[in-house]
Amino acid sequence: MSLAYQCPLCQQTLQLSNKSLRCDNNHTFDYAKEGYVNLLPVQHKNSKQPGDNLDMVQARREFLNTGHYHFLQQAIAKLVSEQSPNNVIDLGCGEGFYTQAIANFCKGEVYGVDISKSAVKYAAKRYQNCQFSVASISQAPFADNQADVLVSIFAPLFEQELGRLASPDAALIVASPGPWHLKELKQKIYREVNAHTPIPVPIGFELITQTLIEQSVRLSFAEVKNLITMTPFAWKFRPEHWQALEQQGEQNVTLSFYLSHFKKKC
Repeated sequence: MSLAYQCPLCQQTLQLSNKSLRCDNNHTFDYAKEGYVNLLPVQHKNSKQPGDNLDMVQARREFLNTGHYHFLQQAIAKLVSEQSPNNVIDLGCGEGFYTQAIANFCKGEVYGVDISKSAVKYAAKRYQNCQFSVASISQAPFADNQADVLVSIFAPLFEQELGRLASPDAALIVASPGPWHLKELKQKIYREVNAHTPIPVPIGFELITQTLIEQSVRLSFAEVKNLITMTPFAWKFRPEHWQALEQQGEQNVTLSFYLSHFKKKC
């Protein structure tokens, strides 16, 4: 079963007409040549270019292409496929690194949603096995109770929206930082590094499993720079920090993640 997109202006079902989506109120959204649809009305934007900018997108792509996060990608895709979903929504899909892997593992339809046009454009151009849209994950462009599996990877969790989207007994798969994720890099800028804790159980869901997966990797300065640039704490790094990292050269970095499986309460 494919999910129908929902109009972000009036919440009516969007129907495909040529290369556009149109609702009964004649709100129309065109597909871009790359294959994605922009369902983020200008009045829903909080800035001119919301979400990750092009520099962050490119840094993340370069780092992910090294394969260092492959173990996390495969663990997520395997867990999602075990749910045998008809449809999956990846909320905050970014450049589609995890989304397309999920689609490779699953027989159902896989949708990726992100507020960053730069990220979605990259994803749609490269991955034909998913459907991508630019939209806010706090107001996802889908009808109520339609998703068999919701996926959130390092993205904010909007509990009310998760409950609205999830079908009865739907799964919610969340990847979040493990206790000492990137601790070696954080020690460069923080006097004290506090361990991450597991995320709380979202309202309306129950915890099924929670797994900690970790690897220690040795990274070049170029890889470290891309890794930092794609994280929220990149703005903390001043020129002297970058200089010290470059002088150090290769270094070991801890990659640590909680992989949590929740189920919607009936």
